[in-house]
This record gives sequence, structure tokens and C-alpha cells, in this order.
Amino acid sequence: MLFHRTTRTTTLQKPWRRLAAAVTAATLGVGLLAGCGSDSADGKSDSAPAAASGAFPVTVEHAFGSTKITKAPQRVVTVGYTDDQAVLALGVKPVGMVDQYPNPAGKSPDINTQWPWVKDKWGDTRPQVIMENGDSGPNYEKIAALRPDLIVAVYSEIDKAGYDKLSKIAPTVGRTKGEKELFSAPWQDNAVHIAKALGKQDEGTKLVKGIENKLDAAKKAHPEFADKTAVALSWYKDSVAPFTSIDVRGRLLTGIGFKYQTKIDKVADGDFSTELSPERVDLVDSDRVFVINDKADQEALKKFKLFTNLDAVKKGNVSYLLDSEGPAVGAAMSQGTLLSLPYAIDQLVKSADKK
Repeated sequence: MLFHRTTRTTTLQKPWRRLAAAVTAATLGVGLLAGCGSDSADGKSDSAPAAASGAFPVTVEHAFGSTKITKAPQRVVTVGYTDDQAVLALGVKPVGMVDQYPNPAGKSPDINTQWPWVKDKWGDTRPQVIMENGDSGPNYEKIAALRPDLIVAVYSEIDKAGYDKLSKIAPTVGRTKGEKELFSAPWQDNAVHIAKALGKQDEGTKLVKGIENKLDAAKKAHPEFADKTAVALSWYKDSVAPFTSIDVRGRLLTGIGFKYQTKIDKVADGDFSTELSPERVDLVDSDRVFVINDKADQEALKKFKLFTNLDAVKKGNVSYLLDSEGPAVGAAMSQGTLLSLPYAIDQLVKSADKK
């Protein structure tokens, strides 16, 4: 399952570790940066249509300073775990992206391009994978070989050293200036931030507003949610691992009207999630519990007595949401993007309606 920007069917990875600064200046030399165009791994061209003309030049302020983008980018590489989806939503197909969920061996096309909410957007385009979840950092050589004219590293743990390396390849936009903890920025801020870099801030703002209206409609249609507490969690390393109210999954639950179980926030101490020791499992007892895991982990959790003894479980007030399998509702929630959120909202409300 996806432990934030990451995923596995049976084990959660933690993508918030700092990225290794392992590329020398020679690796990013002039010869490489001026290299020939690259084709994607399956032989399809990685060329992408230019972004529609927008407000250029544009200067984007971010956590590492400011970046000036002089014209509509034609070759965008996304280094953030879900940045590709924001870029796709705005009509641009990245030439390089991160595999947030591990692609099963031998499976093609890459599952990260086949989610119900992105499949049509990608079409036959097969972007180059420049990092897999769990890697120590992006492959700078691959990025340089793709000849990007814009690098987006927003939903990312890239640090200043990594940003400096990326900036030697192409103009790079880092995470929002206001993000204090990694991955804590509201999805709205990330979306508009990326839209501005593409010269499409107005379009991005409209897309955000549309999703907010959808959340408001769900809340209005289900006033009963307002009287209930809720929590989203996963089963991770034989422990119950709840997400906090600042996490995208927590924000989604409050977005449709639930009150979040904020006891988790105190234990997590500013992080987006935490792992509970057995004696603290009672902290997730809420009026409604949403479990995000694939089937094997769901079955394991159902055998954990300290969990099954919770009132919410005994009353049947648990929604078991498959992560990367089946309808992949968990993946849609965890990604929290302009493309995944409409799908996630519909599926989440449907699951909350069931006893």
C-alpha cells in the first residue's frame, strides 16, 4: 500500500527520506546536457506536445528560491511522486516521471500510467521512469538525457543539494514556499503551484475550485458525516499506521464532512503518519475507520485482535479500501491530485454510505 508517496502490496515504503546527493559535476557535464533525444523504454517516442501558450515569462517562488520560466515548456520531467498527474490534468504529458507504485515485474504498460483517472490522459505515451519509489534519489543522467525545459519537483523530498543538481539540467520548481513539513502542503496549493509553472494558473485554479465544489456537494448531501469522527490508516510492518489530519487522506475525509480523530496528530508530532505500538491502537477508535491496503494486508489486519476489538470494528463501521488492486480507491486517495480526487471522492462517499 502507499505510505504516502509510496506503495507496496504487502509492505509500505517511506519516501520521505532525504535524497542522496550522488551525482558529480562531471555526470552533469555539458556533453550530457546537450545529448541527443531519448526514446522511452518501450521504443515509443518521448516527445510531448507543448503546453498551450500562457502567461510567460513567469517567475515561481518556491522553497529553494525562485525560478523564471521564459516560455511554454515542451519537455517536462516530474520528480515529485504525483506531479505528473497535475501536469497531465493541465494538458501536458511529461517525458519523465516517478513510479510511485512499483510496477509488477514484466507488466506493461506501467501501472502508474494505467489508473482509471490517468489512463485516457496518457493514451499511448510511455514516459521514461526517472525514479522508482524507494530509490535513494532520481536518476540525474536519465533526466538530463530527456532534455527537459522544465523540471517539476513539488510533491517531493528533494533537498537543496538535489534541487541545485536539477537546476543545472533545466529550470526547476521546488515544493511550495509555505510547506513546513514534507508532503504537508494542501493539495490545492500544490496544484496551483504547478499550474503557474506551466503558465496555466487560471486553469489550475478553476480545476481546484471544481473539486472543492464536489467536496462541498458531498458534504451537503451527507450532513450525518459532520457528527462523526473518522480516521484513515494502513497496516504497516505488523503495526496499525494511521495518517494525520494534515495528510492528503485526512484532508479528504474532513473535506467530505467528517471530523478527524486528532489524537493521532499529537502522537505523530507534525509528521503525516505514525506507527502505533500495540497499547496505543485505541487511538484510532472512531465513528468511522477507513483502511487503505491491498487484500493480503487487509486480511492480516483483520486477524490483529487489538484492532478487531475496537468498537468501530465490532459495529461494522470500517471501510476496507483496496490500494493498488481492483478499483484502487486507496491509490486515488493517497495521490490526492487534480485527476485522482474526483474519482476518490465518489468512491469514498460510496464506501462511507455502507454499513
